[in-house]
Amino acid sequence: MARIGLVAHDDKKDELAAWALANREALSRHTIFATGTTGGRVMAETGLALTRLKSGPLGGDAQLGAMIVEGQLDALVFFIDPLTAQPHDVDIKALIRLATLYDTLFAINRPTADAVLAAI
Repeated sequence: MARIGLVAHDDKKDELAAWALANREALSRHTIFATGTTGGRVMAETGLALTRLKSGPLGGDAQLGAMIVEGQLDALVFFIDPLTAQPHDVDIKALIRLATLYDTLFAINRPTADAVLAAI
């Protein structure tokens, strides 16, 4: 059983929720953590049990980063919107840097999320 973090920018939440629904059975075998709004969407659309953290701009991205540092997260699925400026860009960059620094399995879109889920 792996510990997976889920987060998506606003314009990617629909895509992440659809991915989670398509992979509901596989995800149900893991422990899932998600930022607030993303977690709410995933729970509503899939019925999956997960732990909701703060919303990304309110510290949820930082919480996921701290979990990576503490060895409490095995994989991160972060559907990123590269075309929209994010007001909490510093937190996003820190999360990406920590996932990279700590060699965390890290998916940024549906194909890489499929590969990460198949690997754990």
